[in-house]
Order: sequence, then C-alpha cells, then structure tokens
Amino acid sequence: MPAPRILVVGGAGAFGRRLVEGLAATTACTVVIAGRDLARAREAAETVARTHPGRRIEAVRLDAVRADAEALRALRLAGIVDAAGPYQALARGGDPYALARAAIAAGLPYADLADARDFVAGFAALDAAARAAGVSALTGASTTPALSNAVLDRLTAGWRRVDAIEIAMVPGNRAPRGLSVMRSILSYVGRPVRVWRDGAWATRPGWGLPGRVTIPGLGRRLASLCETPDLDILPARFPTVRTADFRAGLELEALHLGLWLASLPVRLRLLPSLLPLARPFLRMAGLVDRLGSDRGGMVVRACGADEAGRPAAATWTLLAEGGDGPFVPTLPALALVRRWLAGPPLPPGAGPCVGLLDLAAIEAEMARHRIRTAVTREPSLFARVLGPAFADLPEPLRAVHGAAGALTLRGRATVTRGTNPLARLAAGLVGFPAAGEDVPVAVTIAPDRDGEVWTRRFGDRRFRSRLRAAGPARVYERFGLLEFRLAVPAGRDGLGLVVEGWRLGPLPLPRALAPASAARESVDPAGRFRFDVPVHLPLAGLVVHYRGWLVPEAAPAARLEEPVP
Repeated sequence: MPAPRILVVGGAGAFGRRLVEGLAATTACTVVIAGRDLARAREAAETVARTHPGRRIEAVRLDAVRADAEALRALRLAGIVDAAGPYQALARGGDPYALARAAIAAGLPYADLADARDFVAGFAALDAAARAAGVSALTGASTTPALSNAVLDRLTAGWRRVDAIEIAMVPGNRAPRGLSVMRSILSYVGRPVRVWRDGAWATRPGWGLPGRVTIPGLGRRLASLCETPDLDILPARFPTVRTADFRAGLELEALHLGLWLASLPVRLRLLPSLLPLARPFLRMAGLVDRLGSDRGGMVVRACGADEAGRPAAATWTLLAEGGDGPFVPTLPALALVRRWLAGPPLPPGAGPCVGLLDLAAIEAEMARHRIRTAVTREPSLFARVLGPAFADLPEPLRAVHGAAGALTLRGRATVTRGTNPLARLAAGLVGFPAAGEDVPVAVTIAPDRDGEVWTRRFGDRRFRSRLRAAGPARVYERFGLLEFRLAVPAGRDGLGLVVEGWRLGPLPLPRALAPASAARESVDPAGRFRFDVPVHLPLAGLVVHYRGWLVPEAAPAARLEEPVP
C-alpha cells in the first residue's frame, strides 16, 4: 500500500521547510513540496531527502492563488498544509482562501499556519462548504491560536471562571525573518488594534503597551501589543475574561524600541502603514542578525477562579534553545497531520484550530528539539510578600488580597482634602478624589505582568497605581513616574501600608521629603473590607484622607454577543 501523500505549500520557506523536516523525521508519509518556483521546491526536497534517507520527498509547481480541485485530486493527496501564508496572495490581488476552497472542493483535509487576524476571522465563511463536503479545514495551526489555546485549555481545565489572560512571544534575534513575517508585523505597527480590556472593546496602537516579560532561563525581555487571531478568539472562548493581551518582542532592545519609534508616523496619521517598507526593514534587520542569541520563548498566563471557586493563577512557559525556536510554529500542524494519518477523524467544518489538539500532542512534537516547557501555579502578590502571615489576615482581607484574577469591589467613602496650595497641586497630579461625604467607590484589582493594577473610582474621579513585590512584607506602588516602597505589617486585625522611601523613575528621592502615609485595612462591624488612607506632605500638611468600606462585586456574567470581526 503506497504511503499517504501530504502536500506542503510553501515547503521551501523558513517555516515550511521545518514542517517538511518534521514530517520526514516522524511520519511514514510522502511529503510533496509545492510552490510557484519549481526549482526552489526541488532544491528543498533534495536537501531534506539527503538528511532523511529512505523518505520520499517530492516537488511540484503549484500556484496557491490559482489552485483548483482537479489539480489537487490528480496529486492523490491525504491532506494539504499551507505554510506560505496569505500575504503573497493579497500582494498579488488574489483570493487568500483560494487554496482552502480548492482543498474543500477536492474533499481533502486542509490546515494552514496563518496567524493574520483578519484572515483567521474570515475563514469561517468556508464552514458551510466544508461541512457539505465532509472535510475539516483549519486555520491557525501554529503558535497562535492553536498552541496558545491548547495551553489555556490545560491551565484552566475545570476552572469556574477565567478573568485575565496574558500571552507573549519573544524569539531570539537570530531566528529567521522572511518577507512574509516582516509584512505580518508591519501590517499593524502603529495602526489601531482592537483589544479586550477591562471588560470592553478598546483600541490601542499596534506595537504599543510595551512591558517586560520574564521566562525562566531566558530572563526579562521587552514585548509590545501584537495583532493576532487570539485577540478575537480569547474573549469568545472565555466569556468571563476581563482582559486578554497578546504581545511579541524583539530580543535586541534597540530594534524593539526602534520599531516603536518608527510606528509614530503611523500613530500620528502621517503614514497610513509601514507595510510598503517591508523590504527595507528586512534588509536593516539583516544587518544585525548575527547579534543577540538563538534563544527564544513564550509565556501564557491565566488568572481566575479554580474548580472550588478559589482565586487561581497559572503560567506556562516555553524556552527554545540552539536555534530551535522557529520549529515551534510548525508543531501544531505536525500534530494535526499525525491526527489525519492515525485518527480519530476530525469533525467536518472550517474554522480556527482551537479546542481540537490537546497540549500533550503538541508538546510530544517538541521532544526532538531543544525546547522545554513548565507550568507554575502562583499565589497572589500579597500572599507572596506576606508569606505565612497572609493566613492570619481576617477573611475579608484574604478574599481581596488573595484574588489571583481580576476583582471589582464597590462601596462608599468619605474624602477630606487639604487646603495648602502645594497639597492641592500634589492631589491634582495624582488624581486624588475631591472632598465629599458618602461618595460611591469602585475599586478594580487586575493582575499585571509583575504584580497588580489598582484602579480606584471615587464618583467621577479615577486614579490608578501599580503594585509589585519589593521583598518580604514589602511592596512597590507606582503612580506614573513616582514609585513608593511600602512596608506591609500584617496581623489578625488587618494590615498596614507605610511609606519607607520613594523615587522618581530610577532616581531615589530624599526620605525627608517623602509623603507620609500609614494606610490601614481592617474589617468593620458589618464584616466589610474597611480602608483608611491618610496622605500628608512635609510642610504642606494634609493632601487627602479617604476612608470607607468595600464589598466584592458579583462575578461578571457570561457575555452572549460575539466580537465584531
């Protein structure tokens, strides 16, 4: 019986060739490399065949934009994987779904490695045809959305609620960068990107929201907002999620920040897009491709409530070494082909490759490479810094500070403001609330890459701070460029937050000039979370004093509406 034949379109490209190598190394199928340039396809087939003697690797000429069902049937295939991406078809004014349509018409299973948000969102238009033909057509069988969602399914299995999701990819600088990859990045840099934040759709500039991500064995790297299919898929698959972020980064900070600077003309609407500059950008990146390392990684973090309703946070990390990072985008497709060959059959229909591959099947494909993954379950920020003392806190305080996912509290407060001009200026700069009695208060605590973000709303006034660990019983709290080091004494009657020092950016400021604050959190006679926060300035006296009570808001109800593509 002849070996099944798998067609890999774009099999001579950076990712396609790695997929071909994976198929040759781990399956008994015949791999057929297809592309518009037959000579290039043959060269790739001969190279892979030399390194995998005994395996049959063929080459054919195929223009994916003009593919038709009869031509595909003539090749006697068991399935088709498109590793070329939609950008070539779009650049030529063709139908980016032409190959998928032809595969469905030929009755062949289809998958692609596409991670373009619009392409993946529009793929569902092929669903009726795929169901009628009784075949499976899947898009995004790559790092996103296939791998990222397989990870989330594992991390959150059995959870009652998912509140926040953060995903980041940070490849090494020596990873291959083809024209398609560069076009994919530049298509959104500086342009408005729809994101799900704080329970609502918003727009942020592509390559904005910069921050650092930490991966064990790799360290901290910069990452910025990346437009991917997951930005639509995650809010739809996890209806209670309040925030879903996806970031990507460049290892060399000069390149990362340089791309951010290059985005400014687009953000200012001086240029419609950086896409026409893809070739010059690719040449510039090539000048430094020997710098940096061949080590990259990925991190997926979820926060919410576990099967018992307790606060939960879990992180999955991937570390790829020795230049093996570029294999990662091909591994979901490799696992999918193995499923085609060994069964059970996939349900017919067309859509993104999510909820169909178990993480174990994808991680099994990593065994041949220098790729390691790990899962950690982590306590909340205050549980980490307080250690055993956290268990001594009153239950209402543990409920607030033990929440690993997003939490909203509501209550009432009394606010007193100082009258000194300097105190009024300081209060205005931070955004402290105006004076008032029985002021409605809402406080949202959301997980951040390094700790928590506290957003406080007093009436129509809002101010925000970021907290992160500063050592045992210590936290840093940052308001804009000002950051304060706070001691956190804790006991059975509550906890305090006492200013120990401060700085402006990286510059330490005189302790004698620091604001004096000894905030106190406790439980009132009604069993509610009680806060009492006085802030004074040397020489200026009282800045603000707000005190009141809070109770947790009910968990958000599931949203029934679908995101707008």
